[in-house]
Amino acid sequence: MALRLLEERNAIWLFDCGEATQHQILSTTIRPRKIEKIFITHLHGDHIFGLPGLLSSRSFQGGHEPLTVYGPVGIKRFVVTALQVSESRLSYPLHFVEIDHEGEVFNDGSFKVIAKKLDHKVACYGYRVVEKDHPGELQVAKLREMNIPSGPIYGQLKAGKTVTLDDGRILDGHDFICNPQKGRIVAILGDTRKTANAVTLAQDADVLVHESTFAKGEDKMAKNYYHSTSLQAAEIAKKAGAKRLLLNHISARYTGKAAYQLAYQVRDVFPNTRVVNDFDIIDIPFNK
Repeated sequence: MALRLLEERNAIWLFDCGEATQHQILSTTIRPRKIEKIFITHLHGDHIFGLPGLLSSRSFQGGHEPLTVYGPVGIKRFVVTALQVSESRLSYPLHFVEIDHEGEVFNDGSFKVIAKKLDHKVACYGYRVVEKDHPGELQVAKLREMNIPSGPIYGQLKAGKTVTLDDGRILDGHDFICNPQKGRIVAILGDTRKTANAVTLAQDADVLVHESTFAKGEDKMAKNYYHSTSLQAAEIAKKAGAKRLLLNHISARYTGKAAYQLAYQVRDVFPNTRVVNDFDIIDIPFNK
């Protein structure tokens, strides 16, 4: 999964990196040099076997900016060993943040990422990406109606300052600024049984990406294999107040139309549910 933040920070964040990730990327507009961070949910092969190849290819494709890999303890040893044994040399600084507890793993003032443990066979984390609220826009039309000329005054009002005009009028910038634009929230979970931490991660999220290895009614199978059913995912989304549920990690036992049934069968619980395909692009607009 790729979270495209090109407009927000001219970067792309990956979540997990299964085998052949770099080959799939060739069929997209994603440029490996734009990948700034890779968040790994857990260390099972289908979530990490693509890392060494992708990291190496990034060097060949003009990647020179630093890249940080986040994941459970052991991710650094896996990557470093693969690169050393294959005598691979990277053209950029590679950093690791190994996660051994829940909490905030990244915060630069514009975005923060929170990790919480899930219920899987091995240490596994879900990630909550929270965008900072955007300042409200200046009500330019309102100012023009009041015959207030554009210029430095607009900048002062935008900053929330109080301005005294030449004609004696006193303007409070806060009276001309719209309400802040709420930042978006995306929750991306790894493999897991149904767990309370999933609700916490997905609270009020614009998008929840939740695994649905099994169909509705396969609770015993899901429990035995430490995975979830589509109904369990829908119940998590509903309880969390998420706005949209994307189901992935579908078992190969469900092919063709059977895979899409995983979404159809739970829309009475959570209507805005869909099963995602390779190369699907999901736009996440601001809530107006």
